[in-house]
Amino acid sequence: MKHRKLKNSELDRIDAAAFKTAAKTPLIIILDNIRSLNNIGSVFRTADAFLVEKIYLCGITAQPPHKDIQKTALGATDSVAWEYAKNTQEVLEKLQSEGVFVASIEQAELAIPLQEFSVQKALKYAVVFGNEVKGVQQQVVSASDAVIEIPQYGTKHSLNISVSCGVVAWDLFCKLQQV
Repeated sequence: MKHRKLKNSELDRIDAAAFKTAAKTPLIIILDNIRSLNNIGSVFRTADAFLVEKIYLCGITAQPPHKDIQKTALGATDSVAWEYAKNTQEVLEKLQSEGVFVASIEQAELAIPLQEFSVQKALKYAVVFGNEVKGVQQQVVSASDAVIEIPQYGTKHSLNISVSCGVVAWDLFCKLQQV
Protein backbone atom coordinates (compact mmCIF):
# COMPACT_ATOMS: atom_id res chain seq x y z
CA MET A 1 0.00 0.00 0.00
CA LYS A 2 1.32 3.41 -0.92
CA HIS A 3 0.78 6.31 1.39
CA ARG A 4 -0.17 9.73 0.14
CA LYS A 5 0.64 12.77 2.23
CA LEU A 6 -2.43 14.73 3.20
CA LYS A 7 -2.85 18.27 1.97
CA ASN A 8 -3.32 21.03 4.53
CA SER A 9 -6.95 21.33 3.39
CA GLU A 10 -7.52 17.68 4.37
CA LEU A 11 -6.28 18.02 7.97
CA ASP A 12 -9.63 19.03 9.51
CA ARG A 13 -8.04 21.90 11.42
CA ILE A 14 -10.06 24.10 13.71
CA ASP A 15 -9.52 27.85 13.87
CA ALA A 16 -8.42 29.80 16.96
CA ALA A 17 -12.01 30.68 17.88
CA ALA A 18 -13.07 27.02 17.78
CA PHE A 19 -9.98 26.06 19.77
CA LYS A 20 -10.93 28.48 22.54
CA THR A 21 -14.36 26.84 22.94
CA ALA A 22 -13.18 23.22 22.47
CA ALA A 23 -13.05 20.87 25.46
CA LYS A 24 -9.52 21.04 26.81
CA THR A 25 -7.19 18.42 28.15
CA PRO A 26 -6.98 18.95 31.94
CA LEU A 27 -3.34 19.93 31.58
CA ILE A 28 -1.47 23.17 32.27
CA ILE A 29 2.14 23.88 31.28
CA ILE A 30 4.34 26.08 33.45
CA LEU A 31 7.56 27.44 31.94
CA ASP A 32 10.03 28.34 34.68
CA ASN A 33 12.61 30.86 33.42
CA ILE A 34 12.98 29.61 29.84
CA ARG A 35 15.62 31.56 27.89
CA SER A 36 15.02 30.46 24.31
CA LEU A 37 12.27 32.22 22.39
CA ASN A 38 12.20 29.33 19.93
CA ASN A 39 11.58 26.87 22.78
CA ILE A 40 8.70 29.02 24.03
CA GLY A 41 7.14 29.08 20.56
CA SER A 42 7.54 25.31 20.22
CA VAL A 43 5.80 24.76 23.56
CA PHE A 44 2.87 26.85 22.31
CA ARG A 45 2.59 24.61 19.24
CA THR A 46 2.70 21.48 21.38
CA ALA A 47 0.05 22.94 23.70
CA ASP A 48 -2.15 23.68 20.69
CA ALA A 49 -1.70 20.15 19.30
CA PHE A 50 -2.89 18.48 22.51
CA LEU A 51 -5.60 21.01 23.54
CA VAL A 52 -3.68 22.09 26.64
CA GLU A 53 -5.77 24.34 28.87
CA LYS A 54 -3.18 27.04 29.59
CA ILE A 55 0.49 27.99 29.65
CA TYR A 56 2.07 30.03 32.44
CA LEU A 57 5.16 31.98 31.39
CA CYS A 58 7.21 32.66 34.53
CA GLY A 59 10.27 34.68 35.49
CA ILE A 60 12.54 35.53 32.56
CA THR A 61 10.37 33.58 30.11
CA ALA A 62 9.48 35.94 27.26
CA GLN A 63 5.89 36.64 26.26
CA PRO A 64 4.08 37.00 22.96
CA PRO A 65 4.03 38.89 20.77
CA HIS A 66 7.65 38.43 19.81
CA LYS A 67 8.82 37.56 16.31
CA ASP A 68 11.06 34.69 17.48
CA ILE A 69 8.24 33.14 19.52
CA GLN A 70 5.83 33.61 16.61
CA LYS A 71 8.31 31.99 14.20
CA THR A 72 8.02 28.62 15.95
CA ALA A 73 4.53 29.01 17.44
CA LEU A 74 2.97 29.47 13.97
CA GLY A 75 -0.07 31.23 15.41
CA ALA A 76 -0.56 29.01 18.47
CA THR A 77 -0.13 32.07 20.70
CA ASP A 78 -3.54 33.15 19.39
CA SER A 79 -5.27 29.87 20.27
CA VAL A 80 -3.69 28.70 23.54
CA ALA A 81 -4.54 30.64 26.71
CA TRP A 82 -1.48 31.99 28.50
CA GLU A 83 -0.57 34.20 31.40
CA TYR A 84 2.65 35.78 32.62
CA ALA A 85 3.69 35.52 36.26
CA LYS A 86 6.91 36.83 37.74
CA ASN A 87 7.14 34.13 40.40
CA THR A 88 6.81 30.43 39.52
CA GLN A 89 6.39 29.44 43.16
CA GLU A 90 3.32 31.66 43.49
CA VAL A 91 1.75 30.07 40.40
CA LEU A 92 2.39 26.64 41.91
CA GLU A 93 0.75 27.60 45.20
CA LYS A 94 -2.25 29.17 43.44
CA LEU A 95 -2.84 26.08 41.29
CA GLN A 96 -2.41 23.70 44.22
CA SER A 97 -4.94 25.72 46.24
CA GLU A 98 -7.38 25.13 43.34
CA GLY A 99 -6.80 21.35 43.53
CA VAL A 100 -4.41 21.08 40.59
CA PHE A 101 -1.78 18.33 40.89
CA VAL A 102 1.60 19.91 40.08
CA ALA A 103 4.56 17.87 38.85
CA SER A 104 8.00 19.18 38.03
CA ILE A 105 9.70 17.54 35.06
CA GLU A 106 13.19 17.04 36.41
CA GLN A 107 15.91 14.56 37.28
CA ALA A 108 15.62 14.29 41.05
CA GLU A 109 15.68 11.87 43.95
CA LEU A 110 12.48 9.83 44.13
CA ALA A 111 11.38 11.01 40.69
CA ILE A 112 8.72 8.86 39.05
CA PRO A 113 9.66 7.59 35.58
CA LEU A 114 7.19 9.06 33.08
CA GLN A 115 6.00 5.66 31.91
CA GLU A 116 5.11 4.74 35.52
CA PHE A 117 3.22 7.96 36.29
CA SER A 118 -0.53 7.34 36.37
CA VAL A 119 -3.31 9.89 36.18
CA GLN A 120 -6.71 10.09 37.85
CA LYS A 121 -9.88 11.10 36.05
CA ALA A 122 -10.99 13.74 38.54
CA LEU A 123 -7.69 15.64 38.64
CA LYS A 124 -6.26 18.48 36.62
CA TYR A 125 -2.49 18.42 36.11
CA ALA A 126 0.18 21.07 35.75
CA VAL A 127 3.71 20.25 34.62
CA VAL A 128 6.68 22.53 35.22
CA PHE A 129 9.57 22.73 32.75
CA GLY A 130 12.72 24.55 33.82
CA ASN A 131 15.53 26.67 32.50
CA GLU A 132 17.66 25.14 29.75
CA VAL A 133 20.80 25.18 31.94
CA LYS A 134 19.63 25.12 35.57
CA GLY A 135 16.37 23.19 35.23
CA VAL A 136 13.38 23.74 37.49
CA GLN A 137 14.20 25.85 40.56
CA GLN A 138 14.83 23.70 43.65
CA GLN A 139 12.13 25.50 45.65
CA VAL A 140 9.62 24.67 42.91
CA VAL A 141 10.77 21.04 42.78
CA SER A 142 10.43 20.83 46.58
CA ALA A 143 6.93 22.31 46.52
CA SER A 144 5.68 20.06 43.71
CA ASP A 145 3.26 17.23 44.39
CA ALA A 146 5.50 14.92 42.38
CA VAL A 147 8.59 14.93 40.21
CA ILE A 148 8.44 13.11 36.89
CA GLU A 149 11.55 12.10 35.01
CA ILE A 150 11.79 11.20 31.34
CA PRO A 151 14.05 8.13 31.33
CA GLN A 152 17.05 8.56 29.04
CA TYR A 153 19.55 5.88 28.14
CA GLY A 154 22.26 7.60 26.10
CA THR A 155 25.29 9.59 27.17
CA LYS A 156 23.75 13.07 27.52
CA HIS A 157 20.77 12.57 29.88
CA SER A 158 19.47 15.89 28.64
CA LEU A 159 16.64 16.81 26.30
CA ASN A 160 15.77 20.20 24.86
CA ILE A 161 12.89 21.83 26.76
CA SER A 162 10.61 21.79 23.73
CA VAL A 163 11.33 18.08 23.14
CA SER A 164 10.71 17.30 26.82
CA CYS A 165 7.43 19.17 26.66
CA GLY A 166 6.35 17.24 23.57
CA VAL A 167 7.18 13.89 25.15
CA VAL A 168 5.39 14.68 28.42
CA ALA A 169 2.38 16.38 26.82
CA TRP A 170 1.81 13.46 24.45
CA ASP A 171 2.18 10.89 27.24
CA LEU A 172 -0.21 12.70 29.60
CA PHE A 173 -2.66 13.47 26.77
CA CYS A 174 -2.87 9.75 25.96
CA LYS A 175 -3.23 8.74 29.61
CA LEU A 176 -5.91 11.37 30.27
CA GLN A 177 -7.90 10.22 27.22
CA GLN A 178 -8.02 6.70 28.67
CA VAL A 179 -9.27 7.50 32.21
